[in-house]
Amino acid sequence: MIKSASPRSVYDTDIMAPLETSPWTQPPDSGAAEGFDIVATYRKFLDEDPDMTMPVAAIESLVVLLSQTEPTTASELMDTLAKAVTELKRGVKNSISLSAGCDMFQRFVLRNIQEYGDWEACRRHLVKNGGLFLERAKASRYKIAELGLPFIQDDDTILIHSHSRAVTELLLLAARRHIRFRVYITESRPTGEGLSSAKTLRDNSIPARVIVDGAVGWAIQKVDKVFIGAEGVAESGGIINRIGTYQIAVLAKDSNKPLYVVAESHKFVRLFPLSPFDLPNESPNASTFTTEPEDDEIQSSPLLDFTSDNLITALITDIGVLTSSGVSEELIKMWYD
Repeated sequence: MIKSASPRSVYDTDIMAPLETSPWTQPPDSGAAEGFDIVATYRKFLDEDPDMTMPVAAIESLVVLLSQTEPTTASELMDTLAKAVTELKRGVKNSISLSAGCDMFQRFVLRNIQEYGDWEACRRHLVKNGGLFLERAKASRYKIAELGLPFIQDDDTILIHSHSRAVTELLLLAARRHIRFRVYITESRPTGEGLSSAKTLRDNSIPARVIVDGAVGWAIQKVDKVFIGAEGVAESGGIINRIGTYQIAVLAKDSNKPLYVVAESHKFVRLFPLSPFDLPNESPNASTFTTEPEDDEIQSSPLLDFTSDNLITALITDIGVLTSSGVSEELIKMWYD
């Protein structure tokens, strides 16, 4: 059953739970950690753990920064975090999902600062619970797989796009539960990430076939349902994802095929785009024209597009199976409760 909202989310966990502390005390004057490279730390987390998502890596990087920083006031702490977040967004391409993690962590820090008086205890709480948050964020992928399992039936032919860890985990769980199905996978140019998905599925004895992105119109009549990941889930319930997602969604809608978005709630982002042109432009050359030949012209292709909520059947998340309005309700609870 699809529901509009859920009573708990990753934001409602004990990470956000109040500390029982003494009245506010201020530590001796000390400065922020000097020479800390937030972008290098972020990339190190991703290199060491290929299964880590961008928002989780961003949160972990900010936790490390916090552990190496000793601000003397709350405003100094928030200013340090804001500068680090700006540096991260500037230094990382396609930073939509990264932004979701940064926004969430800043909200978490601000809430703790406002609710608790003991400065040093609050700081220790933030650092300690960063690791707990990471564990829960990783576990969310497995919870999503359990919630999404009823949507896969024996003899299904499924279409997926590019590579999504959450979608892959769902399919692997279905195979482990002895559900028999087959999968079409788009190549997903210019990154070619669909080939990675195909290898993972085949390594786990799941029949898979890679098709070029232009063959989706041919394949859509053969599939029973579509599962798509997301770089970010917008306030409207629409999604920001790898280029080609929008055209798949349009074809699925026209062919009366259900399209399910499989995404972690830490990818809910405070953006309200109406079209892909409202997203940060990471590929400016894609909107320019020339009469001269270019090297690696395909690499100038845009990497992300926006799919509106009216093309999405439901969102399968770690906080439940949601309608688009459910996403808005969860964001309201996160930021204003």
